[in-house]
Amino acid sequence: MKRVLCVVATFAACCLSSLGAAESALAEGDLVAICGDSITEQKDYSVDIEDYLLMCQPADHLQAAQFGWGGETAPGFLARMANDTLRFHPTVATTCYGMNDGGYAPLTPERARQYHDSELAIVQAFKQAGVRLIVVGSPGCVDSQTFRGKPDQAVMYNQTLAQLGDIARQVASAEGVAFADVHAAMMTAMEKAKASLGKDHQFAGGDGVHPGRNGHLAMAYAFLKALGCDGSIGTISVDLAASTAEATSGHKILSCAHGEVQVLSARYPFCFSGNPAQSTTRSAISFLPFNQDLNRLMLVVSHPGAERISVTWGAATKTFTAAALAQGINLAAEFLDNPFVPYFADVESHVRGQQIYETPLVKNYIHNLSQYIDLLPAEKATWTHLADLGIEQEQALRTAAVHAVVPVTHRLVLTAVK
Repeated sequence: MKRVLCVVATFAACCLSSLGAAESALAEGDLVAICGDSITEQKDYSVDIEDYLLMCQPADHLQAAQFGWGGETAPGFLARMANDTLRFHPTVATTCYGMNDGGYAPLTPERARQYHDSELAIVQAFKQAGVRLIVVGSPGCVDSQTFRGKPDQAVMYNQTLAQLGDIARQVASAEGVAFADVHAAMMTAMEKAKASLGKDHQFAGGDGVHPGRNGHLAMAYAFLKALGCDGSIGTISVDLAASTAEATSGHKILSCAHGEVQVLSARYPFCFSGNPAQSTTRSAISFLPFNQDLNRLMLVVSHPGAERISVTWGAATKTFTAAALAQGINLAAEFLDNPFVPYFADVESHVRGQQIYETPLVKNYIHNLSQYIDLLPAEKATWTHLADLGIEQEQALRTAAVHAVVPVTHRLVLTAVK
């Protein structure tokens, strides 16, 4: 054990902050490759990331694709990344390995070294391929109750995952790329969730390894932060006395009169769903600073003419003090059931359909393309053409998801409370 800690301590010695020295911002037209093991192949945190990129729009014309593979380790991805991922020409990449690399046991020096060397080689291969922004993610966590049904086993393996996370951080620091502390985000949220909802509340899934939607939102949170997303969805400013309003980029004021403001928004707030007592995204936001850090659609009201103002947005009404409105309230956090929810769900259905298509395309065809060519070398052109057609279809599905983001007309009604 001392040898393991020595290896990990050496790897962790150069740890810096969660963002590396490299450019840490998304740019217009980026394609983000989301790479990982079976947790990525679940297509939940990867869907959350793509949802955010398309609808919350941290940069223009963003797209994403997922490359999850069940049971995979960092060495496994390294061996297939040139064939399976780089042929899509991503400009941004996120990785999330370690859950399987740790062997579900205390970390050994050999496993630590193999993980370090593979993570380093992955980053370098992405760089050589021209990937501009790379985020090395730590592995997540296992559930403190459901993992093997033994809390002491969960403590053991979460220690291993934390040590692997330190190695991932060191690689990111040494290579000047970004780091996403997925493990810390999940552990913190899980501890808060279980303290509030009971120790049997599932956060990393019924098998203790594959998270529920709550755990996946924590993963997406860590990656979006590491991608440099600042969380500003927009600000709507209303002067009630003058019956005027203005909005920041992504939003357009259509009308403002008698306390009613009509807005056309191309940029959506992130929306949540599910029972807040279960393993859902709506549950997770009680234990994550997602709205605060990544999801701020602000309403600022001046000259209200009363000490308290009721705000109606969609079917919901809430009352706020004039002082709170002068500072600004976060509509996305205050109104979970809001006019964007059905539009958000429609875009997400396109995103999920796209990512469902990507798994068999990559795993069943592209990954085996060289074997098909070896079997029938005279048909190489045909096999290659079929692969190109599959990629064209994947691109068409990505484009359809982009086009599903349509401007939303919504209305705010502000009324003095006497």
